[in-house]
Amino acid sequence: MDKLKHIFRKSRLIRSERFENDAEHTWHLAVMAMLLAEHANEPDLNMLKVFKMLLIHDVVEIDAGDTFAYDDKGLEGKYERELAAANRLFGILPEDQRDECMQLWEEFEARDTGEAKFAVAVDRLQPLLINVQNEGQSWKEHGITSDRVLERNRHIGEGSTALWQYAEALIGKAVEQGILK
Repeated sequence: MDKLKHIFRKSRLIRSERFENDAEHTWHLAVMAMLLAEHANEPDLNMLKVFKMLLIHDVVEIDAGDTFAYDDKGLEGKYERELAAANRLFGILPEDQRDECMQLWEEFEARDTGEAKFAVAVDRLQPLLINVQNEGQSWKEHGITSDRVLERNRHIGEGSTALWQYAEALIGKAVEQGILK
């Protein structure tokens, strides 16, 4: 798990030159989920399950590496790379823990339960918030346009209509301010 501290993402910490690592991202997601749960589309989510998903969904990046959300070439084969990583990493655990972690990871990836939809919503919202606070740093560095940001983040609405409305407003404001083309 300590290796998550060495997996760096494309987003910098707010008002910093240092890139965020996966451990920081995971902590941020857990706190966001706790505070934003009241905005989930489904009112009676199993929040322990949401937290577990958020805590383990990026563990696979220890082996598979982080794939930038807008890297079309890098996204090719991403699921297969991460599945192999999940099998190896979770396979280190005792059988019951291996099975639980694998099930949580697969559920998150499939986005077919209320818990997974909300967890994904928070996971998609967090880098958007950082980008807005950093005046579009990673969007500008990689030539990302508003249509791509909208397409990538539309899944937020599956977990929280309210958070998606907020995200859409942020994206619109970023375009108005010239932060995002």
